Amino acid sequence: MDEAVIPTTKSEDKHMKIHKYLGLDVHQDDSIIAVAEGDRTGEVRVYGKVSSDLYATEKALRKIRGEHGVLHVAYEAGPTGFVLYRRLRQLGIDCIVVAPSKTPQPKGGRQKTNRRDALQLARLHRAGELTGIHVPDEVDESIRDLTRARSDASRDLKRAKQRLKSFLLRQGYHYTGKANWSEAHQRYLRELVLPLPALKAVLEEYLQAIDRCTERVTRLEELLVAQVPQWRMYPAVQALMCLRGFELVAASILVAEINDVRRFAHPRGLMAYLGLVPSEDSTGDTRRLGAITKAGNAQARWILVEAVQSADHPPKVSAPLALRQQGQPEAYRTLGWKTQVRLYKRYWHLTRRGVMAGKVKIALARELVGFVWDLLRQVPVPAAPASAAHPAPQATSPIPPATAAPAPGSRSATRRHPPGAQLPALARD
Repeated sequence: MDEAVIPTTKSEDKHMKIHKYLGLDVHQDDSIIAVAEGDRTGEVRVYGKVSSDLYATEKALRKIRGEHGVLHVAYEAGPTGFVLYRRLRQLGIDCIVVAPSKTPQPKGGRQKTNRRDALQLARLHRAGELTGIHVPDEVDESIRDLTRARSDASRDLKRAKQRLKSFLLRQGYHYTGKANWSEAHQRYLRELVLPLPALKAVLEEYLQAIDRCTERVTRLEELLVAQVPQWRMYPAVQALMCLRGFELVAASILVAEINDVRRFAHPRGLMAYLGLVPSEDSTGDTRRLGAITKAGNAQARWILVEAVQSADHPPKVSAPLALRQQGQPEAYRTLGWKTQVRLYKRYWHLTRRGVMAGKVKIALARELVGFVWDLLRQVPVPAAPASAAHPAPQATSPIPPATAAPAPGSRSATRRHPPGAQLPALARD
């Protein structure tokens, strides 16, 4: 078997390093590990199946690495999150997480198994065909989870209200007031008397469900108000709040989803990441554009569309917006005004052309992305988290041995350690 050997940089080290590229097909309970050794002519094989527990994974990597090996690990992003990535980086192992949609796939393939997926990842990683995604810091990810929990609660509240309205409509009741869910509407619902006991019970259950969802949304918003000002990305949130349509919740959602906007060299890259660019199927001199790709971050795309709902109003610095802009640099306020004027002009231009309302909102959201990109690039670079400020060096010694394996069937035998948890001797180099 031919193996690529690279001389070490230390003259006193007489050994040669063997580079091994690992593809991991990670699942909830187990992972398949494939190994591609050396250069293109090196062997590509399946190492086997191991438990997804960190102890079992580290033990397998220690065996694969051997005495003088250098590991390069790749696995696809999925529901297991970034716990494995952060642990490997902590141990000094080169690791990337790739997006499944960006992984090259052979055409005509009709067989897909976990073993084949792992082998494909190992081959592509050795060939340099995989691009790692941006992995947020633990604190950044916690704020993102908090904003997504608030969005989930808001959607649950919307569904609960829709269920109540549908129930009443089936019984022949329809509120004819000016605004739904206003104080007058809620008073109407509380004073409504249905003829049968079962219907009264259903009405009360739906009303209580709405109250619980409303309280949940309020609690999560209070947590955001308490947590976001302590976040290292809070200056970016404050800058975004200088734009009309962005208060604390909306600004926190967008910043948590985008994170550092400087990783996008051009606003078109950010537009593509958010799935707001049109799909294209062109050939030769024929160019065909379709609907937007929706291939990116759906949460950020949703909040952008919500933020442009007021674009049909004339540009104005309202009292709440002026309060949010207090103490912010003049450049932020100037860009905020420029954004209002541009979106207002663009809205009426597209509307007079007869463009559908939905397409107008998407076009305005895409325009807004350019202003967001320009604004966030003016924000000073936030302080890097501790894990990023002092990245673990590439390990040149074997992986530290694991502690004694837990007894089979015990709670610790299958436990997944949370990010940032203090682990036993494994966490120390």
